[in-house]
Amino acid sequence: MKEGNEGFVRADQIDLKSLDEQLQRHLSRAWTMEKKKKDQQEDQQQQHHHHQMQISTRQDWEIDPSKLIIKTVLARGTFGTVHRGVYDGQDIAVKLLDWGEESHRTEAEIASLRAAFTQEVAVWHKLDHPNVTKFIGATMGTSELNIQTDTGHVDMPRNVCCVVVEYLPGGALKSFLIKNRRRKLAFKVVIQLALDLARGSKSQTPSVELSSFQEDCPQRCEDREYASGQDTYS
Repeated sequence: MKEGNEGFVRADQIDLKSLDEQLQRHLSRAWTMEKKKKDQQEDQQQQHHHHQMQISTRQDWEIDPSKLIIKTVLARGTFGTVHRGVYDGQDIAVKLLDWGEESHRTEAEIASLRAAFTQEVAVWHKLDHPNVTKFIGATMGTSELNIQTDTGHVDMPRNVCCVVVEYLPGGALKSFLIKNRRRKLAFKVVIQLALDLARGSKSQTPSVELSSFQEDCPQRCEDREYASGQDTYS
């Protein structure tokens, strides 16, 4: 017999089946909680490993997309748009490259463009000269860009690539020349522009033969009354 709260209970009156079911439910809950905890730990370990792998395989010139804020459009070019933005607290210009992955270009054409892009930014990353627009970094393809406009956030094509460079408040040399196309520039200004361009061109690696290198890796003119660089941003 078993003693209850108010006396003894006969053993044949104990519902062993009910007790067994309660025990099974308790063990099942405990096992489920333990398995869930173990799965969460494994997920965290996998995420940490994946993050470490990303860091270890990241190129020297690759930026952290989470630190990039993309704002107003500055210009539009053949392969994309140029925006003003902020990267890690610094004012920058960022070119978003859309190579038509979802439209008219073939996979071979896209692969060729991506290969050229990788080669160019790898070279530009190594350049450091006052007459070359400072290259800050780039991304090879991401959907994690924070793009802000007057109407709110906007979506970009998947795996968009971007190039981040210093922001030239005076604008691009191309814009300066277009703005002054109806009047003759002072001889002194023309000579200074030529000297700045020559200095920037001389600093570039002569062994690198890239068709669009001169445009994508622009020379920067020293800040004078025109206050502009040769970066066409396009």
